Amino acid sequence: MVAVSIDTGQLEGNPTRPRGGSALLRPIEMIASAILVAIIGLLLTGVTFRYVLSAPLVWVDEVTGFGFLWLAMFGAAIAIDRDEHLRLSLFVNMLPETLRGFFAALGTLLVAVFLIGLLWPAIDYVIEERYITSPALNIAASWRTSALPVGIALMAILSLRETVRSANVLEILMAGALISAAGATLWLASPFLPSLGQINILIFLVGFVAFFLVIGVPIAFCFGLGALTFLTFTSSVPTMVMIGRIDEGMSSIILVSVPIFVLLGCILDATGMGRAIVEFLASMLGHVKAGMSYVLLGSLFLVSGISGSKVSDMATVAPALFPEMKRRGHEPREMIALLATGAAMADTVPPSILLIVLGSVAGVSIAGLFTSGFVIAMVLLLALALLARWRARGESMDGIRRPSLRTVGKALIVAAPALMLPFIIRGAVGGGIATATEVSTIAVLYAMIIGMVLYGGIRPRKIYAMLVETAALSGVILIILGTASAMAWTLTQTGFASQMAAMVTDLPGGWVSYMLVTIGVFILLGSVLEGLPAIVLMAPIMFPIAKTLGINDIHYSMVVVTALNVGLMAPPIGVGFYIACKIGNVSPDDAMRGIWPYLGALLVGLLVIALVPALSTAFL
Repeated sequence: MVAVSIDTGQLEGNPTRPRGGSALLRPIEMIASAILVAIIGLLLTGVTFRYVLSAPLVWVDEVTGFGFLWLAMFGAAIAIDRDEHLRLSLFVNMLPETLRGFFAALGTLLVAVFLIGLLWPAIDYVIEERYITSPALNIAASWRTSALPVGIALMAILSLRETVRSANVLEILMAGALISAAGATLWLASPFLPSLGQINILIFLVGFVAFFLVIGVPIAFCFGLGALTFLTFTSSVPTMVMIGRIDEGMSSIILVSVPIFVLLGCILDATGMGRAIVEFLASMLGHVKAGMSYVLLGSLFLVSGISGSKVSDMATVAPALFPEMKRRGHEPREMIALLATGAAMADTVPPSILLIVLGSVAGVSIAGLFTSGFVIAMVLLLALALLARWRARGESMDGIRRPSLRTVGKALIVAAPALMLPFIIRGAVGGGIATATEVSTIAVLYAMIIGMVLYGGIRPRKIYAMLVETAALSGVILIILGTASAMAWTLTQTGFASQMAAMVTDLPGGWVSYMLVTIGVFILLGSVLEGLPAIVLMAPIMFPIAKTLGINDIHYSMVVVTALNVGLMAPPIGVGFYIACKIGNVSPDDAMRGIWPYLGALLVGLLVIALVPALSTAFL
């Protein structure tokens, strides 16, 4: 997952902004942290009553769902305050310094206009929800959906504040004038726009969204702006419908596991559990040729099974291994290539947040995705390991000795509690013993206890910081899912999905041709948008077509996720590549020359996965 504020020159927040956010939002940060703790406590209580006492509490999911939407909206507001929303800044950074202030004002003002435009429909939505009550507790749904107008209003205020901070008065006035002129033009043209038919898709859902991306508007609000302008100026659909779609995109009970796995990644980093795994693998494999490359790939594979986040994986593994790899003569660009493509490989390893979101959006079994993802990651791991071994054929092993059995045994004892965690997660979900959400809470409790007892513990202040960071990162992820869901729904209402289905099903070559089209589409989307929004946008369109062609859902999911990750790490656009460069402190221009062979290995593995369905389905 790359939804973090890292100054990469492509994916970034404001590098001058304090990471801790402003004092204005301290109460919101405290409330969001308390909600997160309460959600974890509720879920653990539910797990205890269900599996230990055999007396399920039917109201737990309802109360969790109520708190979850509040957590998402408060988290999204905290992320605006910290400037942590995911945005594409590559093109803005190419502009002269004199123009950046104008586009900064334009971007933040567009976000504010979008949020203000949604505020009254969100209030209407809450009023409508008063008449719906929850089945277990008989509580009005408006208590839950009130989070939407509250969060939208808070984000609008913060966006306006950011507009004032980021530009001078003249730049703000110019940006406001441009937005007003564009709005007036669209309003005057609105009687004629419906007659353009599908051309409106190119204007609003492609052209406008692409423009917003290029000028640095956060991705979540690019989708929201595209959908809102399309509905406002080309249709008679009430904007309140869009609020409903945003709510639906953010509120699936499966998604509750997302912030908990994000928190698990923070615990992994804070306690040093990930480093213990890395050191154990180094003691096992570090003495063989290409051994440190194997250790890096293996560490990403295992650590990903705990954190569920690519950024967390890379940030845990790189500092522990890169110094020794440099000492052995590995070139920095080779290390970055392995780090980036290894993280891409590991994104199908449970508990991948991408798999959880895909299961929620496309209605695919999470247990099936977790089981298949482990196998697919092994295929990609083998492809990368073979290439790493070939490229290390000239590596000098002088002075490198095999560690004693005592050293290996000591490393194993230290790492064993951490090594158990990914297998607990995979076994419980893949075996159908518990849901991903239930397992995530158990994993957090296990990691906290083990981390405090065996790995040095976590200071209370650090725990609070992790809770706030988890709330912000979860808000970033969930608001993207919400607005992308609204845009995907808007796209399907145009009839585009049925037209695309008719076009693709007529391709020669049947399902094989469709797989190749899928690979191309998702590599492109992965490089531009990142995985989560691409899945929410395209899964409702692509998965039904795959089903009509007889492609297994799990098999198709593995192809989609792997293609997205290839795109994510592919320069010059792929944001994951720039994050790897930042973590490894290597120039992107230098690293770009080393990554192509490894991307080629991933692509070969992807083609094998696409053309051999049994790899994805044999163990289901």
